[in-house]
Amino acid sequence: MNALLIIALLWPAVAGALVWFAPMARSASARGKMVVGSLLLELCLVILACFLNGAGIMLLQMTPSLQILLHLDIVGCIFSVLMATMWLLGSIFALEYLEGDAHERSYQAFYLCVLSALIGQCYAGSMITFYVFYELMTMLSVPMVVHERTPEAAAAGVKYLIYSIFGAMMGLLGIFFFNQTLGTVTFVPGGVSGTTASGALLTITFMVILGFGTKAGMFPLHGWLPTAHPVAPAPASAVLSGVITKAGVLAILRVIYFLVGPGVIAGTWVQYAFMILTLITVFMGSMLAYKEPILKKRLAYSTVSQVSYVLFGLSCLIPDSFAGATLHVVAHSVIKDCLFLCAGAMIHATGKTRVSELRGIGKQMPITTWCWTIAALGLIGIPPTSGFVSKWELATGSLISNMGVLSVLGPVILIISALLTAAYLLPITISGFFPGNDYDYTTEGCEAGKHMTIPMILLAALVILTGIFASPIISAAMRVAAAVL
Repeated sequence: MNALLIIALLWPAVAGALVWFAPMARSASARGKMVVGSLLLELCLVILACFLNGAGIMLLQMTPSLQILLHLDIVGCIFSVLMATMWLLGSIFALEYLEGDAHERSYQAFYLCVLSALIGQCYAGSMITFYVFYELMTMLSVPMVVHERTPEAAAAGVKYLIYSIFGAMMGLLGIFFFNQTLGTVTFVPGGVSGTTASGALLTITFMVILGFGTKAGMFPLHGWLPTAHPVAPAPASAVLSGVITKAGVLAILRVIYFLVGPGVIAGTWVQYAFMILTLITVFMGSMLAYKEPILKKRLAYSTVSQVSYVLFGLSCLIPDSFAGATLHVVAHSVIKDCLFLCAGAMIHATGKTRVSELRGIGKQMPITTWCWTIAALGLIGIPPTSGFVSKWELATGSLISNMGVLSVLGPVILIISALLTAAYLLPITISGFFPGNDYDYTTEGCEAGKHMTIPMILLAALVILTGIFASPIISAAMRVAAAVL
């Protein structure tokens, strides 16, 4: 049954190769159906794999301490099911969005292959295994960024690659050091036993957090995100923001809680510095989003802020915040995928890319605007959405984290960020449904087709359902927290 891990890992890449080479995939319609069908099967595979919790398999052993090892735990189950779900919904949206696109075939092939690399990270049983799939994900996702083949897209792709490689190199330095110092880079709940907080270990750990924080958009290495997201196609922007940024989160989670150990950095300058950087990022990202007039770039800055909510929860090193961070991984992925798909549908239908141009969009595209509104309320943190529950857990966890002034400053910044989130998302709803007396109410509607609206509606529903039924995710996160803290 352990072979199921390998099948779930490799199937998207195999499907990607079929989309590229198979004779049956000559038409765009056939390719689209193949992609959606393949991703539906992949979602079934990763769900079935969750019943093998604790299973593992050795793929390659280079040295006694350096192993390409697959091992599935609760963390891997949560991330893999989330990623496969978001990938499936994005592929349905792309059926209509990419219709007539000259580069649709290459997009679909790379889109599938990137998911294989992401699943590999979820199933990684050691840091070296994680790093291999992490780099594969970066290389395979570049074509999604440069898909439009414009000078702006090419420049964004180069910037994305430079930032990603620089951050990954810091992570690789950490792998070398951890292997030498800890004697292994295999993941162990709670960290490798016998680890002590030496100055060198703390310094390298902080460098690794900074390095992998690049993919998560954490200050000061967040600059690639607002450049890459606006130029990519909407379904690519959705998964770049909602899913691929979580690869950085997963890397930091594994390093702190499954390699070095939270007890090693608790109360040290590393924890304080990490927490301060996350709070800076939360506030800075929200403020930049508030000031940004271009719709997709506004959402990109929002991602910079919101992903650091998760990192803030991880930096508190207590179970409540860990549970809040885990839930916000799910909440943000669902919400931000929905927002980017809504933005893509608006731009695709109207050609308007600036927020100020979307006055009356609620009259032209009511379904899309309602989905936008529900997702926006989730990102602000209005009950009963998942965003409210995750932020509640993060705030309450911060208050009991015993981090001095930062314990109180954290919730304060989260509240300020929520107010800014309302200020940069809700004006689209307000001006969309209430455009004023001077608006031409005879303007014809331009609602997106079913392949676009169905994923948006499902995601909007998930924003609410994952809030009302948040207990299973929180319970799973608490079980992990009990093992690692």
